[in-house]
Amino acid sequence: MKAAPRPCSIADALALVGEKYALLVLREISLGVRRFDRIARNTGAPRDVLTARLKRLVEAGILEKVPYSDRPQRFEYRTTPAGAELQPVLLTLMSWGDRHLDRTVRPVLLEHRCGEVLIPRVVCAHCGDEADAASLTPHVQAPGWTTAGPVEG
Repeated sequence: MKAAPRPCSIADALALVGEKYALLVLREISLGVRRFDRIARNTGAPRDVLTARLKRLVEAGILEKVPYSDRPQRFEYRTTPAGAELQPVLLTLMSWGDRHLDRTVRPVLLEHRCGEVLIPRVVCAHCGDEADAASLTPHVQAPGWTTAGPVEG
């Protein structure tokens, strides 16, 4: 019998937003593209796949479907507060890609309201210091697990 994998919020989040096109849908909506046809065009997602992703994101409470026309009935998609909280994930993924993928030009620059190009950082809300591997200590809360894996016994 195969052992159960580590209980993990990352794995659970990826079950919702880790499917192909899910984060690209969120990227488009964060850029102000909220209608199905434009989202399909800008992500390259097949229409049936996009329909399924949008439905799942709505059901998960990440997006909401809002009518913008009655005749014919048409909808656009907007992030919920939970969906808006994924913005830092998009920003850090984009920044990582800009630094580590072989590109001569960054596809998109995001200007912060201060007038500078945004370079996102993850910081501790308590002290303001940057959160990196050297500054973090994991404390496993899942019963029967340690940082190394399941407790033997």
